[in-house]
Amino acid sequence: ANAFPVYLNKHKYQTFFAGKYLNQYGKKEAGDVGHVPPGWDQWFALVGNSQYYNYTLYETDYLTDLITNRSLRFLDDRSPQHPFFLMLCPPAPHSPWTAAPQYQKEFVDVKAPRDGSFDKPGKDKHWLLRQPVNPMPNSSITYLDNAYRKRWQTLLSVDDMVEMLVKKLESIKELNNTYIFYTSDNGYHTGQFSLPIDKRQLYEFDIRIPLMVRGPGIKPNQTLQAPVLHIDLAPTILDISGINVSSVNVDGQSFLSQMAPSLRNGTTRPFFLVEYSGEGNPTTDPACPRLGPGLSQCFPDCVCEDAYNNTYACVRTLNSKHNLQYCEFADTESFVEVYNLTSDPHQLENILKKVDPSVLQVMNQRLIKLQSCVGDSCRDVKTTALFFKSVPSNELRMSFKAAGDC
Repeated sequence: ANAFPVYLNKHKYQTFFAGKYLNQYGKKEAGDVGHVPPGWDQWFALVGNSQYYNYTLYETDYLTDLITNRSLRFLDDRSPQHPFFLMLCPPAPHSPWTAAPQYQKEFVDVKAPRDGSFDKPGKDKHWLLRQPVNPMPNSSITYLDNAYRKRWQTLLSVDDMVEMLVKKLESIKELNNTYIFYTSDNGYHTGQFSLPIDKRQLYEFDIRIPLMVRGPGIKPNQTLQAPVLHIDLAPTILDISGINVSSVNVDGQSFLSQMAPSLRNGTTRPFFLVEYSGEGNPTTDPACPRLGPGLSQCFPDCVCEDAYNNTYACVRTLNSKHNLQYCEFADTESFVEVYNLTSDPHQLENILKKVDPSVLQVMNQRLIKLQSCVGDSCRDVKTTALFFKSVPSNELRMSFKAAGDC
């Protein structure tokens, strides 16, 4: 009842949703397929997880094409007297990576990038990163290359969707009055630290996502370095619509001031929270009997990508002076990982043992505050300054000095 389309609807926005919603959507205990969440005027949600064909929308078209066609129809049928909001969620590039027929032979020579942490051993990392075979067997590399290629193929239909929508907005003379956001729900890895494919790790390849925006007041061809989070999308959209964001109880903050400083004043956050609760199976996977229970996503070649105790919380510091990550695991080792991404962008070295304990304490306290904050308190977490200095042994050390409110 407090989701952002409710507020848009109250302000006379015509709202449209099509595509993947939530994994449990459509189940009887979640209201069945007839349930339409409040705030949406037109609603075409996929039942369950990602599919490209044989989905429950009583249609046979390729799903990305169906989403495109219905959104174009919505724009044709809308009332020109009122603003509109569309949220389009194609399954691509989620598994099962089924490309449209015309694109299934594209990118035949494409392989996953071999740079950065690709097929590097996960030494000094939590136990799940220490269990893959290194180097990866050829079967794993073949599998991940095929997945990478198929993911690209599925995105060609998304390219078509974007192109057709932009042309439609241009034809109805709304393009220059419309904000377009292009983003995703999670990152993905293909071979990093010898993990074939998945998305559940704390590293940049899994937590960073694309975000591109165009619209009124935004200068073209610029890249902003300040961090933006999923929780910022709703307040930004509400801000654009003219709703007073301070009247809405959200953890995130609008980033309209970053994109279009001529329209808004605002500040950026110096650090943010990353959390994940691991998932596992209560019984042993028959295909990988030596591994025991509590694990999941053990494919290909019985490399497990997740487990019950793959549960962590991180504070990620990103500003003009520091580019750091501090993570704590809820496991029997109480494992901690710390990275300086300025000198180590691929997070190859866990520098926990090289960091001043007082700095670790500051990061721990910052993490606790971020995990417990709600609403305005998430934007008022106090900052402290961290100072680096080189030492003759070439080891990185950090020293801490209280600096009041920064």
